[in-house]
Amino acid sequence: MNDAANERNEAGLSAPTGAEEALRAIPKPSGEAPRALVLGATGYLGGRLVPRLLNAGYRVRTLSRSAERIRAYPWSEEIEIEVGDAADGEAVARAMVGVDVVFYLVHSMSSGPKFAAKDREIAETVATSAREAGVSRIVYLGGLHPEGVKLSPHLESRAEVGRILLDSGVPTLELQAGVVIGSGSASSEMVRHLTEVLPYMPAPKWVRNFIQPIAVRDVLHYLLAAARAAPEISRALDIGGPDVLRYGQMMNGYAVEAGLPQRGIASLPVLTPKLASHWVGLVTPVPTSIARPLVESLQHRCVMRNHDVDEILPQPADGLTSYREAVRLALGRIEVDAIETSWVDARVAAPSEPLPSDPEWAGRTVFTDARERESAATPDAVWAVITQIGGETGWYSSPRLWALRGWYDRLTGGVGLQRGRRSKTQLVVGDAVDVWRVEAVEPGRCLRLRAEMRVPGLAWLELGVEPVGHGSIYRQRAVFFPRGLAGRLYWLSMLPFHGLIFSGMVARIVSLAEGERAKHGSR
Repeated sequence: MNDAANERNEAGLSAPTGAEEALRAIPKPSGEAPRALVLGATGYLGGRLVPRLLNAGYRVRTLSRSAERIRAYPWSEEIEIEVGDAADGEAVARAMVGVDVVFYLVHSMSSGPKFAAKDREIAETVATSAREAGVSRIVYLGGLHPEGVKLSPHLESRAEVGRILLDSGVPTLELQAGVVIGSGSASSEMVRHLTEVLPYMPAPKWVRNFIQPIAVRDVLHYLLAAARAAPEISRALDIGGPDVLRYGQMMNGYAVEAGLPQRGIASLPVLTPKLASHWVGLVTPVPTSIARPLVESLQHRCVMRNHDVDEILPQPADGLTSYREAVRLALGRIEVDAIETSWVDARVAAPSEPLPSDPEWAGRTVFTDARERESAATPDAVWAVITQIGGETGWYSSPRLWALRGWYDRLTGGVGLQRGRRSKTQLVVGDAVDVWRVEAVEPGRCLRLRAEMRVPGLAWLELGVEPVGHGSIYRQRAVFFPRGLAGRLYWLSMLPFHGLIFSGMVARIVSLAEGERAKHGSR
């Protein structure tokens, strides 16, 4: 399964899915295909919604401050791009011309302490422009929250935006969702990082609060369904998945799906939201500017107050996605991205970045050791050296360290270095090479090996060559996905040895290839 297929799978875009079949039952506008304006197309949900809208037959327009960010997407040639800020009335008015439905997916949570004022300004601008342009429908994704209590600044801002849009005079559906589960979602990433890093977690008392997470594929289903709702419907609707869980149960549910031991969680009444957000910022890569409003929001019990949505919008035909299944989908996509993404694909910066819209801290944690060296040797000469690696030839550097690693692996129940390899000169997918397995071969270009040694995580080694002028460039990358805290400590403990092993491999492989060139050139 390729990256695009897995992206579609997590988002519920496989063709045809039960969700798509349910949506077909909703009448589509007659005549010319409706035009949708997506505000927030470079965000987590916006980047996943646009291709779904295109599949459903919409003409799509986006409003973004950066056209280059939009052009990074594979679907950018199929949409209209309007450049401008969502707070700029003139830019929004231009973007609204001829639009039937507006998807409001923007919020300014990461912009600092004045994010509420920014969100208010944008909402008022959009509401006015949509009314004046004769837009038929606004679809807004807000936050699930209780009634009659003082909300956190983040949730209060989301609720305020909903009130402004509902008062706009344009039929509006405000979908109120809690924690969205999917790789790249800020709330979901916070759960993932905390669970993977901490075997034991001191936490505020909010870890005992009940919340109702929802899978990203189900959110996308409801967003598209809302665009086709009856024109007289204008109201807020709670949406959520089938599971109501405590936050601590979410963490341990993730741990089970990720193959980690369940985490001990201590509820501490003295840990304030401010201190907790700093704690999250310290032990995870989620920025404090995002962690703090999210942590503050977790003080509330965020569960659907009613199921009115079921009377207005259809559920996916195959049912809502359970929390554990949503985690499995996210983890499965990340691992396939890692396996199928190679350094030879310059469009992808790292295996943990499946979409340009995802933040740099999204996706599964990945460690890499990447090295390269130009050589006067031909690509064929370098490739001939690469394909002889392992077995009797060895690993081109630090044979004692490799032997020690193989001995330790054997001692702990692994395969060790004794398997060798099937052929001295040829490698095909599936071949064993000592403690590695050949996972991919692009003849003359790239060899990817997957580790079968006992390590607390997933590991790959890529060796490749490309032509440069009259010579070549040799590239080498080790990739490691740690499993829990043990995996992170393992990588850190190996760093001193990587300097010896991996730099030695680069030098030896290039030297042998150039030696072969010199030998043939002297004849």
